[in-house]
Amino acid sequence: MPLLPSKEASKGVALAEPELIEKDVDLLLVGGGMGNCGVAYEAMRWIEKVGGDISIMLLDKAAMERSGAVAQGLSAINTYLGENDADDYVSMVRTDLMGLVREDLIFDLGRHVDDSVHLFEEWGLPCWIKKDGKNLDGAAAKAAGLSLRNGDACVRSGRWQMMINGESYKCIVAEAAKMALGEENYMERIFIVKMLLDANEPNRIAGAVGFSTRENKVYVFKCNAAVVACGGAVNVYRPRSTGEGMGRAWYPVWNAGSTYTMCAQVGAEMTMMENRFVPARFKDGYGPVGAWFLLFKAKATNYKGEDYCETNRAMLKPYEDRGYAKGHVIPTCLRNHMMLREMREGRGPIYMDTATALQNTFKELSPAEQKHLESEAWEDFLDMCVGQANLWACQNIQPENSGSEIMATEPYLLGSHSGCCGIWTSGPDEDWVPEDYKVKADNGKVYNRMTTVNGLWTCADGVGASGHKFSSGSHAEGRIVGKQMVRWVVDHKDFKPSLKENAADLAKEIYQPWYTYEEGKGISTDPVVNPNYITPKNFMMRLVKATDEYGGGVGTMYVTSKSLLHTGFKLLEMLEEDSRKLAARDLHELMRCWEQFHRLWTVRLHMQHIR
Repeated sequence: MPLLPSKEASKGVALAEPELIEKDVDLLLVGGGMGNCGVAYEAMRWIEKVGGDISIMLLDKAAMERSGAVAQGLSAINTYLGENDADDYVSMVRTDLMGLVREDLIFDLGRHVDDSVHLFEEWGLPCWIKKDGKNLDGAAAKAAGLSLRNGDACVRSGRWQMMINGESYKCIVAEAAKMALGEENYMERIFIVKMLLDANEPNRIAGAVGFSTRENKVYVFKCNAAVVACGGAVNVYRPRSTGEGMGRAWYPVWNAGSTYTMCAQVGAEMTMMENRFVPARFKDGYGPVGAWFLLFKAKATNYKGEDYCETNRAMLKPYEDRGYAKGHVIPTCLRNHMMLREMREGRGPIYMDTATALQNTFKELSPAEQKHLESEAWEDFLDMCVGQANLWACQNIQPENSGSEIMATEPYLLGSHSGCCGIWTSGPDEDWVPEDYKVKADNGKVYNRMTTVNGLWTCADGVGASGHKFSSGSHAEGRIVGKQMVRWVVDHKDFKPSLKENAADLAKEIYQPWYTYEEGKGISTDPVVNPNYITPKNFMMRLVKATDEYGGGVGTMYVTSKSLLHTGFKLLEMLEEDSRKLAARDLHELMRCWEQFHRLWTVRLHMQHIR
């Protein structure tokens, strides 16, 4: 049972009138995930090369070592081309996303991504290497003096995926970014909530505003160029987990749609926002399935033990007839349709047949190798999703003896995994790129990955129509952005940003949820239930209930309609009105309030694009 509201205690630092701090920088990096770690690393390289006096500041809502989608770690890098061709990579992404992609962006990423992976290995990431037909884990490969940069073959779990021992993956990448930046050029626990346009030049980024989540301080930044890379959007739809488990999700719960909201609010053109990603994952724990499908060759079966992708093969024909689903790998969305059909027609639960997969693999291994493989099966979760290992343990599941249930999750909005919603950006300025894919800036030049707002970039989850980047591709795309931002500042060295808004007014706007709470708190004995305001938690409960029931969530098996959307928009209009009454008792709740503002904006964009 959920806790009674009266038992919900204030969790964060007490609120007070904030100190207002104003700063000027040339390059402003909003977000501290894989994308902006790449921006930081590459920007510093090019700042040194151009020999210019260019200032830079990276701002992370959390702490860089454990922020972003890779915070818990990973057991595989999902984009490493190696022996593969970039054109084939484009074909794979296009096939999986049913053709709704920008091939220029995908090819551009494919030709650069391997260098980021080689850097990760040099920085200390343990990468599996294949030698003499045997798989060596990261420690063994390092002891043998093997490396990807030297041409040694990685251990493939799929054509594009390679295995790593990656629990500390983000720590390693963040450390490299911090060392490149220097201590004075990054700030943690700073939540940027709004981007700001220039007062004199139309459609020109000029700064950003946010606040500290540890101190009562509001920061107003002026900048020449900015990149917003704050991940995707989670908890914009009601999760399957309930009660105490409701905070569990597949993608990081701190991704609040900030990337999409902040860029859209200053006029950036969006693209493919109707796209959502619904991964099939181990039920309740949301544990990853990639290593089981690809490395261990496990099958997903219905309750009869049937491979439903084979029994439902006829479902693909209408898509094949129209030119889709023609590869040997079924697109992710169509595999999900097959699973949903099994569940609708009563052939669930769906299981990952881990036992058969391990036993088949054991036949070729010695007892010691079998034990090592069994430990790798557990480490797959311990590297990136500890909660799933806990769930297996508490349910007495032994993967070598019995299967484990999998299920489609709630919808997520993202642009770096097997989804492609996001912001329209420029492709590279090369002859083979269509002119329509190039965003020309005020000076007539093309800056790769710049949005339709002059001086504003995005990368990773932010770039739309370009999925399957994953962690390595997000970092590589960030490096593309870092180089372009330095080029922009060199080209616009005389620009002096001037904000439309008054800094003091911005501070009041940011702290408004606290003022609302202080004005209305005396009306009720329970701080959570009050007629004068709404708490961020209760606001989110209303939001995800509306989107789940009317916007195609798990409650309707992902189905919506024109009339359902019409009702959903009415509810979102009321939420928009009530958002002005969001209240915060402490800094933690102030952060949650602004996350809810961003979630509302983002999911409304999603539903508008569906309509």
